[in-house]
Amino acid sequence: MHRSLTASLPLSRYRIDRDHLTRERPHLFDELWADSRTRVLALWRGEVLLTPATEPALAFLTPDQLPADALRIYLGKTIDDDDAATGIPAGSPIVAVVVDDNAGPTLAADMVRWGNPRTFGHQLCDRDAGLAIEALGIANWHATHEFSPRTGNPTEPGRGGWVRVDVETGREIFPRTDAAIIVGVTDEHDRLVLGSNAQWETNRFSLLAGFVEPGESLEAAVVREVFEESGLTVVDPQYVGSQPWPFPASLMLGFRATLDTARASSLRPDGTEILDLRWFSRDELAASLNDIVLPSRTSIARAIIEDWFGEPLPA
Repeated sequence: MHRSLTASLPLSRYRIDRDHLTRERPHLFDELWADSRTRVLALWRGEVLLTPATEPALAFLTPDQLPADALRIYLGKTIDDDDAATGIPAGSPIVAVVVDDNAGPTLAADMVRWGNPRTFGHQLCDRDAGLAIEALGIANWHATHEFSPRTGNPTEPGRGGWVRVDVETGREIFPRTDAAIIVGVTDEHDRLVLGSNAQWETNRFSLLAGFVEPGESLEAAVVREVFEESGLTVVDPQYVGSQPWPFPASLMLGFRATLDTARASSLRPDGTEILDLRWFSRDELAASLNDIVLPSRTSIARAIIEDWFGEPLPA
């Protein structure tokens, strides 16, 4: 059994109490806006507001700096006493506010101040990484559920921003996360297969991955996706860790699997999603680093590759 990688994955880190019971208060945001401890994380166009500091860090605003009519989501309370050094002591409520194109530039006209943790999440502290991913994940869900999928009626946020309510029927709609597997496939020589996706530049390579279908186990999804994308048959899928990936709404479930040596093992890119596939030994991968681009340090793909390789690879 492979050891779990979850604790070391950049976007799986978390230092916040989600405080779910507080979401039920009917006048929650009136209370929070009157609380001097409340801090606000601003979101605009799928990005978070950062401080002007050299190293990425979330910018925490006070409620009076945000428009009163914007979408608000209660993220929870801080739990670390040492956050007091940043002006955010333990127990401080944190709210995400999604601003529009009028308010975004007013908060920070310099676009460098707005960033996506997909690229720099590994540089954030535990608290900021968890908050940024929580905020973007739920905000992305709100953006795609302004109307009920059952009735077509408009919906409005409720329960601190954690449900949407059909304005005519009162039916509540809850957030959903799309499960996706990502797998490091090795052969009998312990070589790793990497593929180049049709949407990437031709020299970018990563692990094989895909969404879990309805009525399918995670292990079955591993076997199916690997075969569909590469023509390879794998056995013994073993779970190695998970990481949220809210770009827009996935949970990446990492696996290792081995090639079925009883079956044909020639690489066959599907030609639609995967255009190129290659086997790499550790020496071959090390020798190729000037020619190929690997996944970013923020991704679970990078963590699985480096776990197989045995040490961190150069950026």
